[in-house]
Amino acid sequence: MKIVLLKDIKGLGKKHDVKTVADGFALNSLIPQGSAEVATPKVLARIEVIKKQEDAEKKIREDLLAKSLKTLHDATVEITVGANEKGHLFAGLHAADVAPFVKEQTHVDVAPEFIKIEKAIKEVGEHKIDINVQGKSATFTLVVKAK
Repeated sequence: MKIVLLKDIKGLGKKHDVKTVADGFALNSLIPQGSAEVATPKVLARIEVIKKQEDAEKKIREDLLAKSLKTLHDATVEITVGANEKGHLFAGLHAADVAPFVKEQTHVDVAPEFIKIEKAIKEVGEHKIDINVQGKSATFTLVVKAK
């Protein structure tokens, strides 16, 4: 059965991908959970329009972020998280964890995909974080404090 994915599904595909799966898997699992729809011509046309809109919105967000990189360059963002007495965090910080704090403190909306953190941050202290958008980059300081 041909289906259109309505969200990312690990091991199967990304949102809006058209996939062929077993009828039972589609009818008993994906469609009832709201993860997919049957790929009819009407649905495919609607998904194509949605993809174009999302691509246009993503491009606009990237352009705005590229223009706002000067604001982020050399900015300082502070986060207070749980840590032990040695300064090791209970949970590592990833780009998705940092993005809301960047938006809150600098008023610049940065998608996690543009924040470059090689390994999860696992210790308190200052960390230099890069943001790369459309070939432009900026670096800000992330100050991690223990609760």
